[in-house]
Amino acid sequence: MAIDVSALRAHFPSLDTGLAFFDGPGGTQTPRPVADAIAATLTGPLSNRGTVGPSELNAERAVAEFRAAYADLLNVPGRGIVHGRSATQLTYDFSRHLAKGWKAGDEIVLSRLDHDSNVRPWLQAAERTGMAVRWIEIDAGTTELDLDSYERALSPRTRLVAVTAGSNVLGTKPPVRHIADRAHEVGALVFVDGVHYAAHHLVDVPALGADLFVCSPYKFLGPHCGVLAAAPELLETVHPDKLLPSSDTVPERFEFGTLPYETLAGATAAVDFLAAMDPGTAATRRERLAHALGALHEHERVLRTRLEAGVRALDDAVTLHSKAPDRTPTFLMTLEGRDAREAQAHLAARDVVAPAGSFYAYEPFTALKLQDPALRAGLAPYNTTDEVDRLLEGLAAFL
Repeated sequence: MAIDVSALRAHFPSLDTGLAFFDGPGGTQTPRPVADAIAATLTGPLSNRGTVGPSELNAERAVAEFRAAYADLLNVPGRGIVHGRSATQLTYDFSRHLAKGWKAGDEIVLSRLDHDSNVRPWLQAAERTGMAVRWIEIDAGTTELDLDSYERALSPRTRLVAVTAGSNVLGTKPPVRHIADRAHEVGALVFVDGVHYAAHHLVDVPALGADLFVCSPYKFLGPHCGVLAAAPELLETVHPDKLLPSSDTVPERFEFGTLPYETLAGATAAVDFLAAMDPGTAATRRERLAHALGALHEHERVLRTRLEAGVRALDDAVTLHSKAPDRTPTFLMTLEGRDAREAQAHLAARDVVAPAGSFYAYEPFTALKLQDPALRAGLAPYNTTDEVDRLLEGLAAFL
């Protein structure tokens, strides 16, 4: 398995600028086929969904193809795919939907490793209902979740466990299946933030044990939107507040207002682009995705090894906080006696994009007492060894 990176890069107009992008954890660059799909759908003919005439049928097709694409990507039925403006919006929506059945005395379990989008919505829902909040702590030495603290947090009163499949700042990948199995033993639902994870691995929602799983296509070459995946049977039990005339079928009952058909088409094109990176001889789209993302994993492994070795060669001038054995190719660094924003500006002057900040990871930064801002560099499918060397040379020059 091997990705032809030169051929892949030719599809990204933004790479013609000469910029080296290491900001993939915040959102990737967009290939032309995704933009073409958006433009073709938007310019139509296009109307609201229906069965009369080509413009209505085009809208229907955009929705159906979107659900089919993300069913293949996430391994759930098409009726289990919900579109949202963002993963944050979907999490807020479902925190309100689910909280209808919660009461004082119930409990939820949250993770100190998570992006705030998988923390604050649940905390605020708990505050409104009088629920208790328990925490899975981080082991500061390994930047992994402390599973002993998880065992202490669980109880027969636990209604939901919210956890990330991959940290957007540290890259740490917790043992989601173990966490889910233990949650299910006490009768709790499991809500998994897969936004960062889905950019680097083929997702299998049932295999992870996730009851509800969210991801964001713009993290893996698509347009800005969010996707929630769940078993349709579970979604049937959730009843959101909605307009009376709007559909009450699953998943439409969770999608408020007219859908952005052009965005759906772009998100579908992103899945097809991923499947075509190195499809092998596989027949189905799910099989092509498995082969292509396996090749991507190997490509990123090589670059990650090179980048990590280069960062460690900078000695004590850089502290690398991403150290879990099982993690994505994402690096969080602080620079001894230096402001990370100055490093970001220095790199930008060399056409290297690596942002500084805390990246909405309030809990990890607080729990680990991390310096804010920190510098983050993450890999994407279009990155090359030359770009990794440019990043390392720029850091060395800055220091």
